Amino acid sequence: MKGMLSPSQLVSAFFTLTSSKAAYLRKSTFTQIHEIVFHGQGGYDWETVYNMPLWLRRFTFEQIKDYYNQKSKNTQDSQPKIPGQTTVIDSSGKVKSREHLKRPSYR
Repeated sequence: MKGMLSPSQLVSAFFTLTSSKAAYLRKSTFTQIHEIVFHGQGGYDWETVYNMPLWLRRFTFEQIKDYYNQKSKNTQDSQPKIPGQTTVIDSSGKVKSREHLKRPSYR
């Protein structure tokens, strides 16, 4: 039976995390904890968020993310639109350099 794998070895290989996947999940977890603590504005401390059940941490993270996304959208919508005014930044946040160069200079 030399060279044959036992059933327990086959099962454990199926459920084992690779080192890159484990590193990604660890970073993702700590990023999520950081975002909740930082954007929770003092409502959460690191240890409390770390010990939260996963479903509650994910829910809290999504609620905070939705709040700040809506706040950002409301801020953008409330900016006054001036006729003829152009911006050098498009909606994705990239600089539109060609548009900027075409703009007449006021000296």
